Amino acid sequence: MAHTRSRRRHPFRSLRREAPSIVAVLAARTDFAAMTGYRTFAFRDHDAYLRQTEVLLRALASQGVHARVAFFDTGEYALFCEEERLDPDSAASRTRYAAEVAAAGVTVPYEGQRIDELVPLLLDAHASRRTWEEVTALLADAGGGTYDSGPPAPGQAAFDRAAEALTRLLEAAGSGTHHVVCSVHPPGTAAPLCAALRVERVHDGRLRMADSEALLLCGVLAAGLATGSPGGVVLRSELRSEPAPPSEPPGPETVRGWCLRDGWLRPLTEAEVFAAYCTDADTGEPVPPEPGVSYAAGYALPRRGGEPR
Repeated sequence: MAHTRSRRRHPFRSLRREAPSIVAVLAARTDFAAMTGYRTFAFRDHDAYLRQTEVLLRALASQGVHARVAFFDTGEYALFCEEERLDPDSAASRTRYAAEVAAAGVTVPYEGQRIDELVPLLLDAHASRRTWEEVTALLADAGGGTYDSGPPAPGQAAFDRAAEALTRLLEAAGSGTHHVVCSVHPPGTAAPLCAALRVERVHDGRLRMADSEALLLCGVLAAGLATGSPGGVVLRSELRSEPAPPSEPPGPETVRGWCLRDGWLRPLTEAEVFAAYCTDADTGEPVPPEPGVSYAAGYALPRRGGEPR
């Protein structure tokens, strides 16, 4: 009899492994606190909630089920329930919202990470989405458009210029591992817009990077160029003259910088880079330089046609 039941369950288990799962997670403590206001939400401690979420994810993985983790935004959830005329104090409503996020929101794959590794990934993905939404709004306000009917509109032209600047910067960066950070503060935004890009340039000249990171960084830089905002770009590089084995410890790093000026990137001097890195942004007090890090002037970035700016 037990053998018969086992055979009956086998097709279901096979089908279950082919049905992906979405787990919407209250990664931000503020969102968790807001959710505790609902009677049907069982948890009151965020850490305990995250531990139970990890148990659920591990259980799905043990069954061979592919799972993605979605960012649960309680503000968006309230709007979703209002638009769909759902009761927000309902597990069924939360399930429907999770399915909606899976289709159009922020998700990251679960690959066996501990929950304390997964939550930062989810928070970073959510922050990137928010930044991209602000970028697209700013570029649209500057004027969208394409090349279909003449010269590009200001927003498109700014994005093209940002992509060109990033290309020129990476062309001259040399072989090694590079971290590019762009920060701009357009008028009307509550805080600066920031984006980071990790790039590995191998010795045959090929670049390895995440396309999504490169797109976001170009967008942030374009928003700064389109609005004439204060901001800049920092390049932190670990250069290697020969291919190095993975076991070799990181080498010395060099930091260079550029500021936004007249629609392009103007290189900072060594003194300006040092001052920017070794000054507390809140107090204005000097801070000691990082060990093993050197500060150097940014290099000129030629524009299309060869003229430096």
